[in-house]
Amino acid sequence: GADLKERAKMHSSEVSSFVSRARATINELANLPVPTIAAIDGTALGGGLELALACDIRVAASSAKMGLVETKLAIIPGAGGTQRLPRTIGVSLAKELIFSARIVDGEEAKSIGLISHVVEQNEAGDAAYRRALALAKEFLPQGPVAMRVAKLAINQGMEVDLVTGLAIEEACYAQTIPTKDRIEGLLAFKEKRPPRYKGE
Repeated sequence: GADLKERAKMHSSEVSSFVSRARATINELANLPVPTIAAIDGTALGGGLELALACDIRVAASSAKMGLVETKLAIIPGAGGTQRLPRTIGVSLAKELIFSARIVDGEEAKSIGLISHVVEQNEAGDAAYRRALALAKEFLPQGPVAMRVAKLAINQGMEVDLVTGLAIEEACYAQTIPTKDRIEGLLAFKEKRPPRYKGE
């Protein structure tokens, strides 16, 4: 989250500018054309959780602590939290967590759908990072163009009605048809070998 000691020294105009820049940066992360995974091994409060919410997938240690706690400070989540948390866990539960400034651990976060995977923390303190890395290794062999347009189709489709979403999917699928990677995938399947994608 934000450095609250630094924030206390800021003029109100500086705070607005700071939050605006944070929101823009987090939006850039959300819009990256590749899969993003947040690994939460410790604490993700306020802006830290907003950053994680901008990722496609979240993994946390069972001992991790997460929450949008801004209302304790008489402010609201300002870097996307009021929009991304309800889209992730549902409106009513998001309101409850934001209104109460409640902090949840990894187990509760998994049970409410805030994270995709919960793991027991290890001695090194990097269990979530290791799980995130294993997930990333599952993603790596896939076709890069397909990964980019799949993310685009999902992200854009979730903001519209089903009929429009299906049209978005069709347009995204069309982007994969002329690629060399698509032909490589078919040849690799036919020849019973791993594909060698180049993102073309």
